Amino acid sequence: MDPRGGRDVDVRIGGSQGGSTAHRPRPAGARGPVRHIGPRAASPDGRPRRTRGARPHGHPRPVLPGAGARERLVLLLADVTALVLAVTGPGPGGPWRGVYASGVLAALAAAGLYRPRLTLRILDDLPTLLACLAVAVVPLALAVEPLPVTGLTLRTVVTAAVALPLLRWVAYGLVRRLRRSGRHSQPVVIVGAGGLGCDIARLLAERPEHGLSPVGLVDTLPRPADPDLPAPLLGSLDELDAILDELAVRHLIIAFGPVPESRIVGLVRMAMRRRLELYVVPRFFDLAVTPLGNGRVDEVWGIPLCRVPRAAVRSRALVVKRAVDVCAAGAALLLTAPLQGLIALAIRAEDGGPVLFRQERLGRHGHPIEVLKFRSMPVEHDGDTVWSAEDRSTRVGRWLRRTSLDELPQLWNVLRGDMSLVGPRPERPLFVDSFDRRIPGYDDRHRLPVGVTGWAQVNGLRGDTSIPERARFDNFYVEHWSLWFDMKILFATAAAVLRDVLPGRRGAED
Repeated sequence: MDPRGGRDVDVRIGGSQGGSTAHRPRPAGARGPVRHIGPRAASPDGRPRRTRGARPHGHPRPVLPGAGARERLVLLLADVTALVLAVTGPGPGGPWRGVYASGVLAALAAAGLYRPRLTLRILDDLPTLLACLAVAVVPLALAVEPLPVTGLTLRTVVTAAVALPLLRWVAYGLVRRLRRSGRHSQPVVIVGAGGLGCDIARLLAERPEHGLSPVGLVDTLPRPADPDLPAPLLGSLDELDAILDELAVRHLIIAFGPVPESRIVGLVRMAMRRRLELYVVPRFFDLAVTPLGNGRVDEVWGIPLCRVPRAAVRSRALVVKRAVDVCAAGAALLLTAPLQGLIALAIRAEDGGPVLFRQERLGRHGHPIEVLKFRSMPVEHDGDTVWSAEDRSTRVGRWLRRTSLDELPQLWNVLRGDMSLVGPRPERPLFVDSFDRRIPGYDDRHRLPVGVTGWAQVNGLRGDTSIPERARFDNFYVEHWSLWFDMKILFATAAAVLRDVLPGRRGAED
């Protein structure tokens, strides 16, 4: 079935001629287009045609409200109804009852009970529901004395403890009914056409109450269509981007198989970039390595699926990060203006050359930026193509590098929006191309704005140090970003600068 139009389709892999049809036989008289996945023929001018619906790298398709949003609305209405039943009635403390109900809803959201889930069971959620009812009482108990003044009588608490699970149970039944009807079924692609991937596809097709409808399988290498497969074989991993665009799929399941771990990491980051709902079958799941009940593990008929959380940095979080950068960089420029003036005079007095060193480096998503530094090398030094730890700095430059004061002009880069205070350090284009070819995951570090300082640098990875280790630290920062993480790195940077000022320590040029 076409997930967008409800019509039967054929799925062809490869070129427009000779492509194999990866679909079970169509019923006689069936109508619907032949869907082509994979490389397209060249256009008349010799350029490859772009797959319909495809978007440039780094620009994911916007997520539209759908079945998941409607299911969350059903659950929210059930919870609100239960709490209204619990807090209405005669007695004092009317406004405080509303505060209690709002606290319960906030606790339910924080506990993840409005996240999209495949398996809905009231007994699985009962301990969490009761815990949220109890947690919401604590702030009122601390703020208001005595507690009965708030109107939270025993009747209120008991009514909420009965009504909330009961109406949740009714809501779960309604959601499962909508899923079975097909109105809330969402298409999913499964990576891995081995035994496990086929089992998941078969179970999802047989049990529509999970809300996912398998539209096809993707494997490591293309192979002839197998009529015994429970879903069409859409193509290879190299075609996954085009497949997701062509079928407008927002859900992806990765079933482990002969896929190398580095390739799986790339798939996960691709899914995060596209803002997909991603599930991964945990390795050794038969040994309960990943226990149920942690809020991230779902289940499909005995097979656990780990829901991979979205990337920590999203558009709204980047707005906050940018606001912090502008305020902090502006304040730092004002405070250090006299010092920067003295440094400029010292550089000009030493050899009469330019004060600033300007160099092209690559920022977020590989966009070129011009990075500013106080010049610490002789004017004739080639910093664009030479990777060397040889210290050829001037006398003033040695002091600047040891104290990291040569980086101060990059505060202007932060104000202009080229950089952030904290992020992966920018690198020169020539070396980025070389590292990207040789080091897995190197290009993934460009998912965030580059920074004046970074997690790799405060861990000693500066100058002529391991590039794979730098990439690992940078990607760790991207995956786990938070405002506190940035503050921690800034504190560690200040401590490192103080250590570098001590005798016997020398800085290193990035």
